Amino acid sequence: MATDGSGTVGKALSVLTLLGKHPNGATAAQIAEEVDYPFSTVYRLLNTLVRSGYAAYDPREKRYGLGLQVFALAQKVASSRGFEGTAAPILQRLTDLTGESSILSVLDGDRFLTVRKVDGPQFRTTTDPGDRGSLHTSAAGKALLAFSDSTTRERLLETIELTPRTEHSVTDRDELRRQVEQIRAQGWVGQQEEHDIGMTAVAVPVLSPSGRLIAAITLAAPVFRIDLAGLQSYVPALRQAAAELALELPPQP
Repeated sequence: MATDGSGTVGKALSVLTLLGKHPNGATAAQIAEEVDYPFSTVYRLLNTLVRSGYAAYDPREKRYGLGLQVFALAQKVASSRGFEGTAAPILQRLTDLTGESSILSVLDGDRFLTVRKVDGPQFRTTTDPGDRGSLHTSAAGKALLAFSDSTTRERLLETIELTPRTEHSVTDRDELRRQVEQIRAQGWVGQQEEHDIGMTAVAVPVLSPSGRLIAAITLAAPVFRIDLAGLQSYVPALRQAAAELALELPPQP
């Protein structure tokens, strides 16, 4: 089978990736429309993915979703890269210290990808491992954007879509560039209700000893309990956690 984007494997991966964007599942017709492949092709690929365990089918809702094999692979990747054995206890200590949710994210194309999180004792964050989100509205995304290599950073600043998530989201490209320069200068980023109404967050990059971006670590909390100024007081704890992670996690390829 061909392995490029136009071959069978490439099309199957496109379908599988699209399933990941539908947490509640999607019909074959929806998938065919979004990937712009013939319905017969998508239907055949979906059923192949179901048989192999990479997709699941709900006959009552007539919807397809990600299968357990995807989650099994994700766990293996997380384990091999240290997200479980190394990151989990560091995030747990950070949450125990601050009482807020801690999240580890990596740059994934033009989005951030959540790879590990530890919820605070009183509040569950809305992101979960495997979730992808916009770079320009989130603390994690802005940290990843600001501390990516210069070529990647410039490309993303020029090309990412500045679709607002809330009325507080930045939508001006020049303003985003100004914020990125400020983040690089101060070494951390904060946002309040730019990504989700009622939520605030601060994030710092996890950088290798040579300065290469590895990930971003975030503290997130509801604004009814702590505002951005209050959360900012935990930046030193975030930096300590990032320094610990930098010694254990490999840089992004």
